[in-house]
Amino acid sequence: MSASGTANYEYVVARVRHRRASLFSDDDYRKLLRMGTGEIARFMEESVYEDAVNALGSRHSGVDLIEYALNETLARTFDDLLRWSEGRLYEQVARYLRKFDAWNVKTVLRGRYSDATNEEISTDLIDAGEFDEAFLDRLVAAENIEAVVDLLDGTMFGPYLEPAFADYEATGTLVPLENAVDRAYYENLVPQTVGDSDSPQALYAEFLHAEIDFRNARNALRLARSGADVDVGEYFIEGGTLFSRSEMNQLVGNRSELVTRIRESRYGDELSGALDELETAESLIGFEHALDRALLEYSDHLSYVYPLSVCPVLAYVLAKEREVDNIRAIARGREAGLSEDEIQEELVIL
Repeated sequence: MSASGTANYEYVVARVRHRRASLFSDDDYRKLLRMGTGEIARFMEESVYEDAVNALGSRHSGVDLIEYALNETLARTFDDLLRWSEGRLYEQVARYLRKFDAWNVKTVLRGRYSDATNEEISTDLIDAGEFDEAFLDRLVAAENIEAVVDLLDGTMFGPYLEPAFADYEATGTLVPLENAVDRAYYENLVPQTVGDSDSPQALYAEFLHAEIDFRNARNALRLARSGADVDVGEYFIEGGTLFSRSEMNQLVGNRSELVTRIRESRYGDELSGALDELETAESLIGFEHALDRALLEYSDHLSYVYPLSVCPVLAYVLAKEREVDNIRAIARGREAGLSEDEIQEELVIL
């Protein structure tokens, strides 16, 4: 739980591999698909979510209980990672977990945009980043989007959100603000110097480069599919290796060339299935889920190639997020009366 001292990769990786063994399996998701929200909560009570479900059960029920239990357990899980980690590993994990600061900022922005209540916004917050509870409460209490942006002045999001706010006012959509939040997170995440190719910083950077590349690929293909006349620069995230901003701008106008470029990249094998699905799918949903699966598989590949590094730890973070997202999608789908097939389309199953 300290940024000083030697990184304790071996100890934390052993703890993480033990935790991974308790993640829900694809068979578990198929069981959940046949359950109502009450049954899902009881199923969770027999898993690592037991403490949260029991503690929250007197105040919440149904999908609300599931949502709160998922978020509380996720936050506790990542608190454990920080508590176990030391030295450079602590710094790497702490910086990576700022993704939940980005999540929370976008959640508040979306809530204010849709006129959600403070309670509805708070339900979706995940207290696993660097923002403390008091600051999150201030964000939720902000009266409008401009007030949210003002509160974030002085954080790493401030310099990105200020110019994006003018675009938000001009377009009336959240896209410029959400893209600004993503860019702030990723562009402040990748280390500027990495040293030797097998150094801790280099392995950390390799993992981050892959995540940024996958997100840029997603954005590029979204733009190519939409055919919209937009500024690609608003979507491009610096720090990847797949292509530059100018290359992305050129490739978005030629989807077949864009797909070929991705196929011929170092991610070609991992993304082959996702690209096949993109070419046959009527929407991007199937492709984006395939892309999520590919990123999970690539992160696992890195974790086994570099077993005593930060890679297995960050791969576990992605896997745990996938579990929470899948359970949430099932619970919300059941609450909305969707069919099993409709809900399954929302899941990322390997």
